[in-house]
Amino acid sequence: MIAPGAKAGIAGWLEERLGLSAIREFASHKTVPVHSATVWYYFGGITLFLFIIQVLTGMLLLLYYRPTPAEAYESVQFIVTRVEFGWLVRSVHSWSANLMILAAFIHMFSVVFLHAYRKPRELAWLSGLALLGLAMAFGFSGYLLPWNKVSYFATKVGTDMAASVPVIGEALARFLRGGDEVGGATLTRFFGFHVAVLPGITTMLLVVHLALVQKAGMSTPPWLAADKIRSMKFFPNFFLRELMAWYAALGVLGSLAALFPWDLGEKADPFASAPAGIRPEWYFLAPFYTLKLVPAHVWKFEGELVGLLGFALLAVFWVLLPFWGVTKEGMVRTRWVTGAGVALLSYLVTFSLMGYFK
Repeated sequence: MIAPGAKAGIAGWLEERLGLSAIREFASHKTVPVHSATVWYYFGGITLFLFIIQVLTGMLLLLYYRPTPAEAYESVQFIVTRVEFGWLVRSVHSWSANLMILAAFIHMFSVVFLHAYRKPRELAWLSGLALLGLAMAFGFSGYLLPWNKVSYFATKVGTDMAASVPVIGEALARFLRGGDEVGGATLTRFFGFHVAVLPGITTMLLVVHLALVQKAGMSTPPWLAADKIRSMKFFPNFFLRELMAWYAALGVLGSLAALFPWDLGEKADPFASAPAGIRPEWYFLAPFYTLKLVPAHVWKFEGELVGLLGFALLAVFWVLLPFWGVTKEGMVRTRWVTGAGVALLSYLVTFSLMGYFK
């Protein structure tokens, strides 16, 4: 048992070097608004928690995974069949990736409907959208790593779509593939993206995003009078509630991973024909199915090119939401923004379901 004097000495030593009192002072003064929509604040933290789960389980998988066409599938097979609890770690990693993207989408739409993008939070909105894009890039790059039949042909479809981008399409597809076709170079490249490039960029951008959120504070809906909103301390009140949200997310994640283990499928064969009904992961289903519905030619242009240009315009429109969604006087265009959010959400849900069941 440590003597009181020794404890004081250790505390003083740490205080002198880390300045912990400044952190405690900051935490004691930070508050969180309390209103009927406060529950939506938790999804940002849940997304962060699932990203941490991704990093931890990914580190464990790296101990056994080998990123070559000859060994990738067998190494994953070894993890799920021979390594103790390896199947559970892989299943947790796969399910947490999907839940992280889902939580990020929920967080994004909660920001839209609560109008938390308005001044001075424009940069927080932009950095948040960038993080959502990076999360989807994690999913796309990680999907190929088991080197099974479905992931191989889904990656082939995805890189073919990239090749259709005007002007830079061929160069972009070649960059992603590491050559002219999906092969060993693609697997090695996607592995590098997944375990080094994307985590590094995401970590730096995450720090920036959290700093912006801390600087601007928690936003409150514009229809609530600021002087009538209660608040609670971030620490320990909100922090403990956030921990309970993380605990609930962990319960959902653990249940899905244990009851519905992630299937490995068959090993990829580049010379085999694509399996029937091939489709990407759910978060790419809406644009994938939309492009399938576009005619081969729209007037004088290729249909796929028209569809990609449409998605590019939609992305620009969405990115610029803080600028067109607020008047010069600082008033929120509530009906326009809410209508755009409902329309986009309806499109994503409807076309994702249609793409899954057809």
